[in-house]
Amino acid sequence: MDSAAAQRDLEGILVVSVEQAVAAPYASCRLADAGARVIKVERQEGDFARRYDRHVLGQSSYFVWLNRGKESIAVDLRDPQDVALIRRMALQADVFIQNAAPGVLAKLGLDMTELRAANPKLITCSISGYGEEGPLKDLKAYDLLVQGETGLAGITGTPAGAGRVGVSVCDIAAGMTAHQAILQALVGRARTGRGRHIAVSLFHALADWMNVPYLQHVMGGVEVKRVGLNHPTIAPYGAYPCAGGRDILISIQNEREWRRLCEEVLQRPGLADDPRFVDNTARVANRPALDAEIRAVFTRHSREEIAERLEAARIAWGRINGLDDLAAHAQARFVAVETPRGAVTLLGPGALHDGVAPTGARVPEVNEHGAALRAEFAA
Repeated sequence: MDSAAAQRDLEGILVVSVEQAVAAPYASCRLADAGARVIKVERQEGDFARRYDRHVLGQSSYFVWLNRGKESIAVDLRDPQDVALIRRMALQADVFIQNAAPGVLAKLGLDMTELRAANPKLITCSISGYGEEGPLKDLKAYDLLVQGETGLAGITGTPAGAGRVGVSVCDIAAGMTAHQAILQALVGRARTGRGRHIAVSLFHALADWMNVPYLQHVMGGVEVKRVGLNHPTIAPYGAYPCAGGRDILISIQNEREWRRLCEEVLQRPGLADDPRFVDNTARVANRPALDAEIRAVFTRHSREEIAERLEAARIAWGRINGLDDLAAHAQARFVAVETPRGAVTLLGPGALHDGVAPTGARVPEVNEHGAALRAEFAA
């Protein structure tokens, strides 16, 4: 395969995105990776995510991650001439993305329905905190707040207290949902010739991911508890200490693996038929006793020795790595991007196309393409 072919899949697609923070930039970044032309419309002071931190050559880690391959124009949304400029862009675009608060752009003259009426092929995508309808549609929403509202924080952490997922998981879920919905809409437009409106919210994107604990609780009557580095409904599946105080993660997914763990790793074959541990339901109900049996063996051996036994038995295992470990991980792959202050190496996107990862593009400075874009889309 031509190494650049996948980066031309969306060649000829124009995306205009009035965006800030994480969710919308995530979606438009993935479109840019696939070859779409993405015009990032920023406030005059720039996307506020540019100032989240200064850890990447004095630039924001969030912004460098999510804004490669885009053109930047800074506008004043209170200026009717700038609003008219965005409208002209949208009327030539294939996709128009926005993550302003619900109703804000419509009040300024950028109503999604009117834009699609003027450009029937246009796909519009609005990303909000709680959606475009309902009693909480105007509630401000940021990632950690939505982790709390969806119940994610309630099942994350330890018995001692709730914990935040260590990345912006609600923003990322919304960005991923928007990306896949836009791709679906592009396929649909190829068949019908017409665009559509897509509404994505942080709350609903993450609520979809909460369906397993939701069903367990609502349908099964299970009280889903915070269990730290353990799976709430599968056992043994979690972290166990080895000699020297280093933990190892193990995962048992079926009864064949449970028996191999007992016979080959714990070297206690009779344990597999213990009535307390005879199946997953019994093991979860008797987790303290189960964990005691495993710890009694693991703590007599180093993590390396336990890992060798697990690997020989074809039992899934893992380490609890730090970020230095991730940076040096044998399976990590990377992509280089250019920024206004120099080249940066990022962890690569999750998907390969015929074995090829996308080549990183340039991260723009605020309004870097403003003059050229104003000339191109002049009245």
